[in-house]
Amino acid sequence: MDNLRNAFPEKKNNELKKIARKFYRNFTDNWIETIKLLSISKAALNKRVSANVDVFHQLHKQGRSVQLNLGHFFNWEYMTLYTGINQPYKFLTVFLPQSSKITNRLFLHLRSRWGNPQLPATDMARAIIPWRKKQHLLALGADQSPPLGEYAYWLYFLNRPTAFLKGPEKFARLQQVPVVMMTTTRPKRGHYHFEYFLLADHPKDLREGELMRRYVKHLEENIKLQPEIYLWSHKRWKRQWKSEYTDLWVDDRPMPDLSMN
Repeated sequence: MDNLRNAFPEKKNNELKKIARKFYRNFTDNWIETIKLLSISKAALNKRVSANVDVFHQLHKQGRSVQLNLGHFFNWEYMTLYTGINQPYKFLTVFLPQSSKITNRLFLHLRSRWGNPQLPATDMARAIIPWRKKQHLLALGADQSPPLGEYAYWLYFLNRPTAFLKGPEKFARLQQVPVVMMTTTRPKRGHYHFEYFLLADHPKDLREGELMRRYVKHLEENIKLQPEIYLWSHKRWKRQWKSEYTDLWVDDRPMPDLSMN
């Protein structure tokens, strides 16, 4: 509720509670759906999910690899399996190894059961090496909270100064690959639509922070479209803005003035 109040200050308390109730139902559905993915067929998944993947076919014909910047919308596990089999690339997904060996094995099996290679976030630099000279689609969760505020980009996200990982932007610029994003919607319970679009054709040509600005702008637009399908329980605002982060501010809007607090 604290996250919702900050994100939607114009909404009344009863409106926020309604979003929260829908979120909890969707949150529960998300994990039930994920369990079902252990046995679902490709045909059954394709009945529950639709997507516009034209951008992937266009870029693949150009002989280019692609980076996909994602947000935490339900159901990201559906998105991973569906997208892996409905576009021309080898779909590489980055995962954060779990402390539980059983849970780790379970999710690795689920996400790779139709051939999606899994790259550990803890060893990303080495894991990507075999794929650098092959056409691939690399999916990154770009709205994760960074471990340290001093190694992040800072900008407003849902009315609060927020730290974002530098990695997704820096990696796209280094690899000189186009970046794709998507709009996620949930037409009805258990069904999803993913609308993919080009966020940046040549990230290296953009000024520093511009790719992240574009990403955050669309992330906010997607959240406002259907707020109940975003992961509000995600501890997104663990890092607090400090005056020493001035050089890390990339928003076009003025940075927060702590002297006013």
